[in-house]
Amino acid sequence: MDTFPVVNMEMLNTEKRAVTLEKIKDACENWGFFEVVNHGISHELLDTVERFTKEHYKKCMEQRFKEMVASKGLEAVQTEIKDLDWESTFFLKHLPVSNISEVPDLEDDYRKIMKEFADKLEKLAEHLLDLLCENLGLEQGYLKKAFYGSKGPTFGTKVSNYPPCPKPDLIKGLRAHTDAGGIILLFQDDKVSGLQLLKDGKWIDVPPMRHSIVINLGDQLEVITNGKYKSVEHRVIAQTDGNRMSLASFYNPGSDAVIYPAPELLEKEEKENTVTYPKFVFEDYMKLYAGLKFQAKEPRFEAMKAVETSVNLGPIATA
Repeated sequence: MDTFPVVNMEMLNTEKRAVTLEKIKDACENWGFFEVVNHGISHELLDTVERFTKEHYKKCMEQRFKEMVASKGLEAVQTEIKDLDWESTFFLKHLPVSNISEVPDLEDDYRKIMKEFADKLEKLAEHLLDLLCENLGLEQGYLKKAFYGSKGPTFGTKVSNYPPCPKPDLIKGLRAHTDAGGIILLFQDDKVSGLQLLKDGKWIDVPPMRHSIVINLGDQLEVITNGKYKSVEHRVIAQTDGNRMSLASFYNPGSDAVIYPAPELLEKEEKENTVTYPKFVFEDYMKLYAGLKFQAKEPRFEAMKAVETSVNLGPIATA
């Protein structure tokens, strides 16, 4: 079986750069996921983020989650639950405007460390987008510009905990879906597993690795690359013991960014009648996605094509 791709980012500064870029290219084309180590975010910072996140869950969220489970009678379910996820979450917005100072119940030290963490992740996301540009033969900065819109990209973190679940066969930690946005950077628990991706019709575990960041591609990168890179279905399996921590940071286009296949990539594809992806405003896609997250992505793209014919969209704003 193929082993899950792990990329050592330090190798990009050595004679192994070409081999490392090839590994990223292969992961983007065949997996939609890869894991990065030696990515420039210190182990000390990651350990501190993990400690604060786990402490915050215990102090502020664990009891609420138990009350929700009791109120819905989830401990005793006998049939599969298809409209609920076994997760406890809250969201932090970083760009274009941060809401970290407004989220209730966070200690000041936690707010401070999450701001620092978000700054580092933003830089890593932009570095990775440039590596993707290099592999795709696009000019440096193309993907960042494509995401820009009028106010820059949107960037935020979903902080999740997946507590022990008595019926993991009947309740998913998080139901199968593809991510709507751009590039996703995940800092996950290195002791409690659960994240899986769909590859060649089989569910494959994304291995928990200490101090790594898991990268996956969202629907917008599939559109911009005209399907050369694809967003991949993934899910979280709840576990009967252990509480899995997950911080997923989404580096997405700005709400008014116009998304469409890169013209340079379309020119390179010599096949006649190449199927092209739609052109749309990112916010419109997100409105559609909100109701269809746990369904196949293809009908979403088709729906945006139908909208495209009736809307005259301008070029990407890069100011």
